[in-house]
Amino acid sequence: MNNNNENPMAAQQDNSASVYPQQNSNPVPLTQQEGGSAYPQQTVSPSSYPQQESSAPLYTQKESGSAYTQQDQMYGGESVSAIPLLQLNDLCKRYPGMGSYMSVFHMNLIIPRGRIIGLLGPNGCGKSTLIKMINGLLTPTCGNVLINGLNPCAATKKVISYLPERTYLDNSMKVSQMVGYFADFYEDFSTEKAFQMLGALGINTEARLKTLSKGTKEKVQLILVMSRHADLYILDEPIAGVDPAARDYILRTIITNYNPGSTILLSTHLISDIENILDDVIFMKNGSLMLYTSVDAIRSQMGKSVDTYFREVYAC
Repeated sequence: MNNNNENPMAAQQDNSASVYPQQNSNPVPLTQQEGGSAYPQQTVSPSSYPQQESSAPLYTQKESGSAYTQQDQMYGGESVSAIPLLQLNDLCKRYPGMGSYMSVFHMNLIIPRGRIIGLLGPNGCGKSTLIKMINGLLTPTCGNVLINGLNPCAATKKVISYLPERTYLDNSMKVSQMVGYFADFYEDFSTEKAFQMLGALGINTEARLKTLSKGTKEKVQLILVMSRHADLYILDEPIAGVDPAARDYILRTIITNYNPGSTILLSTHLISDIENILDDVIFMKNGSLMLYTSVDAIRSQMGKSVDTYFREVYAC
């Protein structure tokens, strides 16, 4: 956890305010372009998000300026209700024994459907804490998380496919047994897709997990996660322990094996490896939201890659 002097302190903020903490002087805020392209989270509209330029349904701001709706869209043969996929409302997390330091600090955010979003920031910035609250593994200190309009519960767990940073697989089981376990546990799991991806990576399905290398275990876990037909995929460092030769295949696996009406929230430090598949990026620092914009906006307005811009923003 980051304990430097830039830590946001609850005692120094007005909790009733709907604005974000002041941005660090390093990042250059991206402004909204005339063509309606992406823009960062700003104090005037804490629930906004980058506007897409495609024909995909967009969230539109109501006259009151405080709520967003989405046109009904169709995917998987079913109509999606006009509610955000993921919404964070004044979300905070303070761990016991940390005084007034907050790992996540008054975060307001709307994540739409049909996007691949990079969740980026240095170690200790609050990414993992945020991910755990979205998954219902941690209880917020204040504010709330809404998935399809619901607080984290059994119903939301059915629509989120989560890849944690650390493996949780049973080492005593065979790969094929883990596939069967997932198939029994998740109604949206595709056994056929899982075995197809395992075969493409040359993974022996009759091998026990304890006999596999760390990188191969991570591949197996990612395949299990991506074999679900979920609304939201949350991937925490999916390629950190994977050899460079397999990264391209894994990234192709990510973008070709998820529901096009779903969204992927991907946390990683290997930005140069994944930025070509990203639609949007979220920058976090000291628990606060620094920036939420499209990859195209960074490239067009800053004339830099996401990796280069990230290094400038977080330079020590």
